[in-house]
Amino acid sequence: MTGAERRQQLLEIGRTLFAAKGFEGTSVEEIAAKAGVSKPVVYEHFGGKEGLYAVVVDREMRRLLDMVTGSLTAGHPRELLEQAAFALLDYIEESTDGFRILVRDSPIPQSTGSFASLISDIATQVEDILGREFKSRGFDAKLAPLYAQALVGMVALTGQWWLEVRRPRKAEVAAHLVNLAWHGLDGLEQKPRLIGHRKS
Repeated sequence: MTGAERRQQLLEIGRTLFAAKGFEGTSVEEIAAKAGVSKPVVYEHFGGKEGLYAVVVDREMRRLLDMVTGSLTAGHPRELLEQAAFALLDYIEESTDGFRILVRDSPIPQSTGSFASLISDIATQVEDILGREFKSRGFDAKLAPLYAQALVGMVALTGQWWLEVRRPRKAEVAAHLVNLAWHGLDGLEQKPRLIGHRKS
């Protein structure tokens, strides 16, 4: 096995174990045993479990971000919402282990990011789209970041729930997400107000 092939093998084994057991529940010994190598081989390639975990997380974050941002192609704003919802649900379906790793809180401070920071990156992309729509409809475009975080967070949390239940079907989940988001945006008040007693 070449060095590159060994590295890829260790990444795949680490990804599977981190998804099943989490970072704390996975040991270098177990990674090495599954690969049929000694512990020093893992250290040689990644410097330890932390390094391996950081590379796995970085790869998954890039893959998900690429899928979501790649889906935001030109089209009607409602279709953009559909594309984004499908991209996240497609990633969950195709890369279940990767998503399980991402939604866990990373124990590695030097890791390249967290699920929260990834969601924030995606929201930044959505923010530009919403900003243009807000401006064209006479809404305050400065509020686009707030709405972008809310929309992306709604899809991300629904994705976490769907990861475990897998019902209803993916297309139906996407349709309901878009229904709530689109009709919620459609009924936006320019100056929303609270109706309860609390005002601050």
